[in-house]
Amino acid sequence: MSSGGDTDHGTPPPANGTHDWTRFGWDASRSNAPTDSTGITATNVGTLKRQQVAIDGTVDASAIYLHGVTIGGAARDAFFVTTTYGKTLAVDANDGTVLWRFTPPGYDSFSGSYRITNATPVADPSRQFIYAAAPDGFIRKLAVADGHAVWNTAITSLPTREKIASALNFYRGHVIATTGGYIGDAPPYQGHVAVLDAASGSLLHVWNALCSDRAGLIAPSSCGESGAAMWARVGAVVDSASGDLLVATGDGLWDGRTNWGDAVIELDPSATRVVSNYTPLNTQSLETSDADLGSTGPVLLGGSLVLQSGKDAIVRVLDRATLAGAAGHKGQEASTVATPSRSGVFGAPAVLRANGTTTVFVSDRGATAAWRLNGTSLQSLWQATNAGTSPVYAGGLLYVYDPSGVLVVYDPQSGHELARLALGSGHWNSPIVVDGKIALPEGDANSHRTSGVLNIFRLP
Repeated sequence: MSSGGDTDHGTPPPANGTHDWTRFGWDASRSNAPTDSTGITATNVGTLKRQQVAIDGTVDASAIYLHGVTIGGAARDAFFVTTTYGKTLAVDANDGTVLWRFTPPGYDSFSGSYRITNATPVADPSRQFIYAAAPDGFIRKLAVADGHAVWNTAITSLPTREKIASALNFYRGHVIATTGGYIGDAPPYQGHVAVLDAASGSLLHVWNALCSDRAGLIAPSSCGESGAAMWARVGAVVDSASGDLLVATGDGLWDGRTNWGDAVIELDPSATRVVSNYTPLNTQSLETSDADLGSTGPVLLGGSLVLQSGKDAIVRVLDRATLAGAAGHKGQEASTVATPSRSGVFGAPAVLRANGTTTVFVSDRGATAAWRLNGTSLQSLWQATNAGTSPVYAGGLLYVYDPSGVLVVYDPQSGHELARLALGSGHWNSPIVVDGKIALPEGDANSHRTSGVLNIFRLP
């Protein structure tokens, strides 16, 4: 295992990328389906060469990527990752050199403990900054050039109970983050949406899924309920047509008024008002059986339609027009199907909208499937027996990481397997595919390791 390739590190390799991948899911709506070409095809995918980059922590999330940015005085193509204990690293995409690392203050106090983050950072549109989370409950703005912190803002008053598990998002000058709880759901904690001003770091708005009649950051113990974690990989999804924010919550009380456990919530862009909402008819049963609806997040299908799955092995198509308003809505699904292997979904589906059709790719713990949207129903296209985390459609290929230790590449139209790229085992890790490269971390945050591997696959 190496921290670099064969390149002479005395002379930085030239930047040769032309595209960016600025956040988990590629865009603010978390489509996991970039429109950029990748340079990787069905013909050459089997020729990719793997480099294992040693990093000082597990990245139980995904990387982001910026091409041709200035780091250390030179133009670089770079991947950026955040480890489970909050170290954020810039890695040269062309030779694997670690260009800089940011270590959060107090790192030694939580390193190796249960306090972790699974959050993917997000890049500023200026390409001069990224925003990253840490187990201390802070979001930080880091300079791309050298990794120094420009500002830091806490989005929880109790980081020992409230976890930043989900990817960060960015929209119209705002950084958007969500919170949940740690394994075991030890109270008190509340899932909440935090909206920060990207320029100043000011915490502008907080919407609490429990005690939602109380605006702002609250002490978790001051609310009579605990739970409603927002822990799906996507965090908050942005509908770019309206700017509205969509989130899914985990187990917690649902009363359709001020407590929104096991629900899909659409908020206005400032996260101050409920625009639409949904919970299943059996929401109480979901909470009792720990079958979180919020193990995965909302998927925008176009128009007012949203797809939502969960631990209960059901894929639902929801119509936000039917579910509009602040009053609680139970049931009223437009349609449902079973998950690919009738097991829970813990990743983020990919949705491809092209040539007048909408195709959805979903992986669960036993299989991967493709469906085509027909009206408000899902029609099966194909199914494969590989488990997966968060599928990615890129450059005409479908990439699915099976956490047993293989990245499977499919023809997205037929489900035909094109390649199997071996690497280590993982948990929620997922790939990005850009500029002739695949970046895919491995490892499980729950192993509490302080070392790890970022795999970079490149064309020869």
